[in-house]
Formats: sequence, structure tokens, C-alpha cells
Amino acid sequence: MNMYARIAILGATASMLAACGGGGFLNRERPDEFAVQRQAPLVVPPDFNLVPPAPGAPRPAEGTAAEQALEALFGGPAQRSGVETSVLDRAGAAEAGIRSMVGSEETNTVAKGAVTRDIIAAPEGDGASAQAVIPS
Repeated sequence: MNMYARIAILGATASMLAACGGGGFLNRERPDEFAVQRQAPLVVPPDFNLVPPAPGAPRPAEGTAAEQALEALFGGPAQRSGVETSVLDRAGAAEAGIRSMVGSEETNTVAKGAVTRDIIAAPEGDGASAQAVIPS
């Protein structure tokens, strides 16, 4: 190969590799495809004395996108299954004042001592200065 052919091949290769880089009209902001939702079909309302909606308010007929997603995933209110009903029956009903009973003076608690408090309050780190002490 002569020198001009090598230069031409090198130039063509460099221009093809440069085309792979970012920038230009291909590097633009694109809409989020997950933020797009379908609009409900237009329906003539039975009451013609309606007030216009507030700007930015969700449409009352369909709800928000989050509500629609929850409805699509979980299907709305449904009857409890037999297993769920059985578990709830076995668990029984909670006492009415259970939350106030937990904080009462008659509630039995276990004192874990200063060691547990020190472990919880220990600073975070990589453990380079940690030491193991084996009591005798």
C-alpha cells in the first residue's frame, strides 16, 4: 500500500470512530416514557352546572398516576383469602389499651446493661482500631 491509501484509511477510520462519540442532535433530552399515562375518553357529564377544574389538579374521574398504578398492581379492595383469615383469627384481637400498657410501670423489661448501650453508641468505622477482649 502506498502512503496516500494508508492516510485515506486512517482518516476514514478516525471519522467513523468520531461518529460514535456523544454530542450533536442525538444528545438531546428525551421524555420519560414511564411518566406518560393514557387519558380517559371524553364523557359528557350528567350535570352541566360544573365548575371548571383548578389548574394542575388531578382529574376527578381517574385519580393520580400513583393511584392508577396501585389499582393495576393490587386490584383494589378484595376479599381476604382463607389463609389470611385463618392467621388473623389465630392471632386474635389486640387489647384496646395495648399502646398505653407498654409504657406502664408494671410492664416487665430486661436490662441489657452498659455493654449493649456501648455497642449501639459505638462510632462507625472500618474497625481498624477494634480489639477483642476475652474475659477470663
